[in-house]
Amino acid sequence: MAPPLLTLQQISLSFGGAPLLTEAELSVSPGERLCLVGRNGSGKSTLLKIAAGLVAPDAGRRFLQPEARVSYLAQEPDFSGFVTALAYVEAALGPSDDPYRARMLLNDLGLSGEEDPTRLSGGEARRVALAGVLAPEPDILLLDELTNHLDLPAIEWLEAELASLRSALVLISHDRRFLQNLSRKTAWLDRGVTRAFDRGFAEFESWRDQMLEEEEQKAHKLERKIVAEEDWLRYGVTARRKRNQKRLAGLLSLRKASSDERRAHGRATSTIKLAATEAEISGKLVIEAKSLAKSYAERPIVTDFSIRILRGDRLGIVGANGAGKTTLINLLTGMSPPDHGSVRLGANLAMATLDQNRASLDPQTTLKDALTGGGSDFVEVAGSRRHVIGYMKDFLFEPEQARTPIGRLSGGERGRLMLARALAAPSNLLVLDEPTNDLDLETLDLLQEMLADYPDTLILVSHDRDFLDRVATSVLIAEGNGRWLEYAGGYSDMVAQRGAGVGPKPVRERVAVKPKAPMEPSLATEVKPKRKLSFNEKHALQTLPARIDELQVAAARLKAALADADLYARDPARFAVTSEALAKVDADLAKAEEDWLELEILREEIER
Repeated sequence: MAPPLLTLQQISLSFGGAPLLTEAELSVSPGERLCLVGRNGSGKSTLLKIAAGLVAPDAGRRFLQPEARVSYLAQEPDFSGFVTALAYVEAALGPSDDPYRARMLLNDLGLSGEEDPTRLSGGEARRVALAGVLAPEPDILLLDELTNHLDLPAIEWLEAELASLRSALVLISHDRRFLQNLSRKTAWLDRGVTRAFDRGFAEFESWRDQMLEEEEQKAHKLERKIVAEEDWLRYGVTARRKRNQKRLAGLLSLRKASSDERRAHGRATSTIKLAATEAEISGKLVIEAKSLAKSYAERPIVTDFSIRILRGDRLGIVGANGAGKTTLINLLTGMSPPDHGSVRLGANLAMATLDQNRASLDPQTTLKDALTGGGSDFVEVAGSRRHVIGYMKDFLFEPEQARTPIGRLSGGERGRLMLARALAAPSNLLVLDEPTNDLDLETLDLLQEMLADYPDTLILVSHDRDFLDRVATSVLIAEGNGRWLEYAGGYSDMVAQRGAGVGPKPVRERVAVKPKAPMEPSLATEVKPKRKLSFNEKHALQTLPARIDELQVAAARLKAALADADLYARDPARFAVTSEALAKVDADLAKAEEDWLELEILREEIER
């Protein structure tokens, strides 16, 4: 086995007295595919900067093999001093590198190379920075949030490009599908310490949950031991004073260990609390669009587009940057008039929106005023008043951040703020334009769960393939020249039906064939018999909703029983039986929901 190219050992670093990294370690071998994961603020970017040699730790050791080349992609690249994008990329090349690779990569990413770096959009800046780190083909690529601001065609191109490289990769990304497809090892940065997992991200989350569960069990056992020691001190033989003093010291040590464990475990599992405020139920028809058309400067954005969106639909909208996704949303929601066609909005609609550019956030406005509207300490949530500090805590903001200007918040914090504002407003139609930007994986999980429980209608624009698979019931894709087509299911279902992702369909070779004689009219118009639901499928479609309700009630009852903190100590056998029963009910519920969804999609396809 080849020795590691790069190693970090016992890395410690503090900012303002608070430890960020305590015993962080990292090892990168030739050709390795490693993802670095952890919550926002855990220190992932800082650890990557230490690996790149840009930040010196307070303690610990960094070793890089002589002659090994490292390229680092920062979240915010510095283009100062470069006249063109090509000049920036070429500056990264060494004497032995291919000088033509710089322009080739820029062209692959949709750029000419003559762009002014000071006038690039977020997506263009990310593409130029990527070309700059990929052009030299270094031994190690350290890539921080490399998919930020990229559209789906660029993400899929980048995935294929990285898979073809011989360089070792260390990836930080919130894109689950991207990490699943590329990573082979995982480093989990949690509470200042890294834990290595010799598998890719696809298997990481179940392993992480197991680790946290073991920590919780360990903390529970420690609490029980403290209770036993306190009982002994109260009722033990008081004459044995020396032994009492020794056990008292032991008890104090246990209490300290328990406090540390609770504090650490609390940091590991504290989560954002997401819940949408529901308005009164809308009408069955939410949006009906007929023959919509919209163009800008003779460029068609939408051409002859019609759609009916019903209550409970979850429509995902995908396409390359500039395809017109936001324009289409504005047309559908009546915020922008079409050139031709009509849009009819259903009765009793209450819409809440989240825009991708965070345009409604004034950098000078404080966090508190952004949530309350200014001049108040309370925010209206679900028809009741809540103190703004309590609502801030639901979204992982500290009380001292109440007066922090929005311009000083991180990208992830601004994303959580926009979610807090959108979810506080009563709604029966949620319109989310790139809601996953800058959110960590745990927050994405909770956002997905909240949207799964949201009973009303959702329109979603996203470049996150995994997020679309988990949330959307149909996907609308830009086919070019203003054409939009709808596919049943999530992103993966759309790819299976369409034969390609968001990028242009592959051009197949055309084979010359001998012209055939015209068919008889009766044969030319013959069509394949229409597919129908079988008796069993119809029966399942009718009975599964009731079965799902029964399983949900059973799961809630079992979870309530397991919520008893003393159950395990009082009756371990019952705890085990209840846990097994809950696991079976959860599995049955997941299967029932999946079967119902497949049948419902099949029914909709047949009706079309």
